[in-house]
Order: sequence, then structure tokens, then C-alpha cells
Amino acid sequence: MGAGIAAPAQSSPAPSAPQFGTIGGMVVDKDGAVVTNADITLSRNGSLIAQLRSGGDGSFSFTGVAPGPFQVSIAAPGFAPQLFTGVLQPGQSFAVPQIQLVVATITDVEVRVSQEEVAEEQIKAAEQQRLFGVVPNYYVSYIPDAAPLTRKQKFQLGWKSTVDPVSFGIAGVIAGIEQADNAFSGYGQGAQGYAKRFGSTYADFVSGTFIGSAILPSLLKQDPRYFYKGTGTKKSRFLYAVANAVICKGDNGRWQPNYSSMLGGLAAGGLSNLYYPASNRNGVGLTFENGAIGIGGTAIGGVIQEFFFKKVTPHSSGTEQ
Repeated sequence: MGAGIAAPAQSSPAPSAPQFGTIGGMVVDKDGAVVTNADITLSRNGSLIAQLRSGGDGSFSFTGVAPGPFQVSIAAPGFAPQLFTGVLQPGQSFAVPQIQLVVATITDVEVRVSQEEVAEEQIKAAEQQRLFGVVPNYYVSYIPDAAPLTRKQKFQLGWKSTVDPVSFGIAGVIAGIEQADNAFSGYGQGAQGYAKRFGSTYADFVSGTFIGSAILPSLLKQDPRYFYKGTGTKKSRFLYAVANAVICKGDNGRWQPNYSSMLGGLAAGGLSNLYYPASNRNGVGLTFENGAIGIGGTAIGGVIQEFFFKKVTPHSSGTEQ
């Protein structure tokens, strides 16, 4: 029996390639106007497939997309994001229903104001503080946690205090009293003597204000204001007021030795040797005498601020305790 002839082997048919399709649509707003340059993202099961932007007519189209489930997300500035899900069949041209974007709802707006801006508003309020509605009472804060002053603000407050017309008037009154008592007799009498007394009194005020309330506080980062307490026993408030002659708040909000006021008093006393009559200059003695007077005056001023001045200061900021 002859050998049989083997039949040729039959190969398995190759698996058919997936029939890719397209996904397209149009993006409009609630009024039907097209939305251009909207971000369109095509994904599947959380995995990104492609991204593009809507055209000038609001349309978009993804080509060569494998069949299967898909998600299309749409985002545009000022609009709430939208999401569409569907299933692409093999070779299908899937038309996404017209996507209508709505304006995003703003649920919360946080406005932050810088400490400098807060301090500026508080300074404006303080500049309305005048004893009996007349005498400036700028260097007291009725806000216990007032924002720290910037260097510029410390100088502005000093400038406004020294050029206030009432400050000139007070210097004139003091000069008149000194003239009547013939204080600093080296200045003499008459108009010339009065002018010299007025000049020295005003110079004391300007140098004390700028050195003790602007220059040194800026360098040492200290607050030149008196912070009204207004609570507690009279004894505690009295001790607090007196202590403010030698302690002060730093720009960091912490209490510290009041170097600005104490050194400012000494510096102003030293400068006074330049314009006081020669017969009244006793060098170091005058310097420390004026410095001590400055510290004592600050203590007395604190007590008056704590117990009396607020009652006669219209427009005082803060709440009476």
C-alpha cells in the first residue's frame, strides 16, 4: 500500500485589528454662544488618552480612538467643569451631545489685607484723636493688638505731630512762661529773648519726638505708642502706666525695655547743649537732667493717658473697657 500524501497545514486566521472611531462635539455656554479654547480631556478608566482645545466654532474631535468606554471632561476659565461618559463602538463616529457650560458659582472669597494697610487705617483713626477736640493725642492706641508701624509710618506720625499748629501754640505758651520767670536768663528779654525761648522749646519737642518716637524706634524695632489698658484694678493700671516709661511693645508684639524713649531723652538732652544759653549748659549734667525729666514726664503722661485723657479725647479708636 502506497504512502499517503499529508494534507498541507492550515494557519489560524490573524485576529482582526480594532476598528478605531472618532469622538466629537461642541461646547457652548448657557446662552448657546460657542466657547473657544476650552480644555477637552479624553480618558478611559482614569487613564489619559488625549487632550485638545475647542476650536473657534466651539467644536472638538478626537480621531483614532479605540472602542470602549470613555470619559470626556471639559473645563474653561469662569465656568464650572463638565463631564460626559459614553461607550465607543468599533468604527463609530460618536457625537457627544452639545455640552453647555454654566458660570462657576463663587462660594467663598478670602480677602487678605497686609499689616501695613491695617496700620495705615489705624493711624488715620489715631490722627482724629485730640484732647478736648484740639490738642493732638496721636501717640496712644486704644486697640491693644494694633498692627505694628512701619519705619515710614513712624516718621509720618512724628512729622504730623511736630508740624501741627497746636504744637507751635504750646511751644509759644511755654516760652511765654519761661520769659515771665526769666528762665534761661542768658536768652535775655524782649522779642529776641522770647524768640530764643520759643526756638529752644520747639527744638526740644522736635528732637525728642523724632529721636525717641521715629529714629530709635525704627532702628530698634519698637513701637513708640502708649497702649491703653483700661482694665483691672486702679493699682494695676497705675503700675502699668508708670512702667511704660521704661518698657514698651516691640514691633514683634512683645514687651521689652524702652530703649527708644530712654536713649531718646538722653540724646535730646545732649542736643539741647547746642542751643541753650552758655550759662545754662552744664554738659553731662544737663543731658542726664533732661533725660531724667523725659522719663519722669513719660511716666506721668502714661498715668494721665490711662485715667483721664480717653475721657476727653473725641473719636478715640477702640472700645471703652
